[in-house]
Amino acid sequence: MSGLSRFAEAVHEVVAAIPEGDVMTYAEVAAEAGHPGAARGVGAVMRASEGLPWWRVVNSSLRISTDPPERQADLLRTEGWDVDPITHRLRP
Repeated sequence: MSGLSRFAEAVHEVVAAIPEGDVMTYAEVAAEAGHPGAARGVGAVMRASEGLPWWRVVNSSLRISTDPPERQADLLRTEGWDVDPITHRLRP
């Protein structure tokens, strides 16, 4: 992953390893990447990245943070998640 910062590389590794049907919060990804407290930084890396299962990363309230939320909701539904159509909160 040349050209990426160490932080971005770590985020890529963590997100790429999230199994189908599982989710992590931005804060969990940051902590797992060795940078607790860098949840917003995870979001920035995710926006600038391609090829990662980005839809498996949600906010700390288990809500979809992408705008518009419909694409992420659809992808999560294909992996077995129930997503409230109004609040966009995941219900396992």
